[in-house]
Amino acid sequence: MSEKKFGFIPKVLWEKLTLSMHNLFDLSEDKDDAKMVMAAIERSVEFRGTNLWILIFAILVCSLGLNVNSTAVIIGAMLISPLLGPIMGLGLGVATYNFELVKKAFKNFGIAVGISVLASAFYFLISPLSEAQSELLARTTPNIYDVFVALFGGLAGIIAFTRKDKNSTVIPGVAIATALMPPLCTAGYGLATLQFSYFFGAFYLFFINSVFISLASFLILRFLKFPVKTFVNPQRAKQVRQTIIFLVTITVLPSIYLGVGIIKRSYFESNANAFLNKEMDFPSAQIVTKEINYDSKNPVIKVTYVGAFIDNEMIEFAKSKLGQYRLENVQLLVRQGLKQDQFNPESIKSGVLEDLVIRSEREIEKLKAELERKEQEISVMGHEMKISRDVQQEVTSMYPAIKRFGLSKSLVYEQNVTTPDTIFLVRIDLLEEMSEREKERLKSFLTARLKRHEVELVFKPLYRPNPSREWDQQ
Repeated sequence: MSEKKFGFIPKVLWEKLTLSMHNLFDLSEDKDDAKMVMAAIERSVEFRGTNLWILIFAILVCSLGLNVNSTAVIIGAMLISPLLGPIMGLGLGVATYNFELVKKAFKNFGIAVGISVLASAFYFLISPLSEAQSELLARTTPNIYDVFVALFGGLAGIIAFTRKDKNSTVIPGVAIATALMPPLCTAGYGLATLQFSYFFGAFYLFFINSVFISLASFLILRFLKFPVKTFVNPQRAKQVRQTIIFLVTITVLPSIYLGVGIIKRSYFESNANAFLNKEMDFPSAQIVTKEINYDSKNPVIKVTYVGAFIDNEMIEFAKSKLGQYRLENVQLLVRQGLKQDQFNPESIKSGVLEDLVIRSEREIEKLKAELERKEQEISVMGHEMKISRDVQQEVTSMYPAIKRFGLSKSLVYEQNVTTPDTIFLVRIDLLEEMSEREKERLKSFLTARLKRHEVELVFKPLYRPNPSREWDQQ
């Protein structure tokens, strides 16, 4: 009996499985020459001449995209940007203990970041559009999910960079996914408008992307055993590892805190909206404005109604259900019966229109569902009418005694059974009598023809019955 692994897998089978998995995930098969990869990364570290001008133009394009809220323009700027070079260079330098490359990459990285922020700030200083759009605001609140995007994107990018075929879409995709350029432009906007919460939020997002792309480069290059530049004693190698762990830790911890906050806020807003839609929807009054303020110490939901006055008992009853939506400590403030000078007409108009749109969309969805159901019924009815006509022609040709033939579906309810059964009711008008044998034969034919187990025949004579006639019952 063969030796077993894990108590139930034969050793031979385990070895084959291990070899198969190794071949499936092997990264060495199409790996480019290590020296060529290292030379290419080192060239991309340089920031002068062409690279510098491309960086400036990419920053200006990205700033324009953020300013006019154009996603396509922002994506174009990310593809143009040469910022990945020095970041991967830092990872390569640490992985191969090439501290000269680390210094060079860090210096060029600092120059690129400084120029990017200054160029963006200059653009936003002279731009006539000063309002922060959604694309810009999206870069001001990083969280733990941005860490995962940067890490996985960086892993994909450096693996693609070490392949012989570098013409794939992976590296442009990494440039888009990790989004190095937009945070820098947003930081420039914060600097230009003196909104430092934007500046620090966006710069932190850029820091997350940079650290984890560099970490991904370090991990893959060490995994692929790229040759080290100089010999490093164990103590120095330990210091390098400790520095990496420290940088990763101080980068991740704030993002976890922010990510948890965003999840809590999203959960709170979802529950608050569900509560307002189900418990605060009164037929005689309409919500025109609502304000959901998440604060871990003092969360508040404010709603304003127009229409008939809502009784306080109804409001208190709705408040008693806050706990069912995990809103136990929430303060619910309801305003109603306002005069014209007590509210902002534009805000009310916006709220009313939003509510009307939502209600209209719900009604449209209901009508669509009803229309689909009716169309299905009409289709079924048309199909049944065709079958009825075909069967009528067949039956009347077989039985000349039949004057008229009617076919319909009927629901039959059985006692103590909730689901009804469907049967076919067939009405037959006779010009002359039919024997019981003929009737049974006709029923068998219709059951087979209609592919139904239940077919009920109702005969109506159009003649005067002859009681003296005897039927052949054989």
